[in-house]
Amino acid sequence: MARFAIRHLTAIVIIVVIAAWAIFHLPTTPSWAIYQLKRAIDARDGAMAGTYINFPSVVRHAGYEMVQDKAGADNMLGQILGKGAVDMFSKPVAAMVQTWSERQVDDGARNVQMPGWAVVAAIVMLHRNGDTAYTRFTDARGRVWDIEMARDPDSGRWQVVEIKDIGQLIQRLQGQNTTSPPPAPGPSGP
Repeated sequence: MARFAIRHLTAIVIIVVIAAWAIFHLPTTPSWAIYQLKRAIDARDGAMAGTYINFPSVVRHAGYEMVQDKAGADNMLGQILGKGAVDMFSKPVAAMVQTWSERQVDDGARNVQMPGWAVVAAIVMLHRNGDTAYTRFTDARGRVWDIEMARDPDSGRWQVVEIKDIGQLIQRLQGQNTTSPPPAPGPSGP
């Protein structure tokens, strides 16, 4: 056995280094988070998939983007009031969107599936800068996906924090989904 180890020392060292990298470094990368998100979706585990998305941040950024698109650059008052409304309503809306999204994953809805090629494209195009990362790629239908991720300071887990041009995603979900998100909480009746 000792003779084998001496003759194959280089190969053994390479295998040990690769194994250490896979065990200690790989799970702390945004690429791993993307892969785990896909695995959770494939397993129909909405709660686990939800841990890889910071819903309040995604909803807040989407709201800011929509306010800016509607207000225009010359309507400063509309942008200020709009951003205040986005800040005020983003948490309850995020909770609603998270519940709906987790249910869609649990039910195996087609519109939340992540094709393998999309995961590979996202990982290949991933750029990391400290505790933030972003990826930008074009899917088979010509849609550009611009996704930002950040490391959660509490858990250390990488999460999606922003999806730019969220309007295209909303239109896609509305067009393909017959089950609409649950109504916003609040008083009901005429």
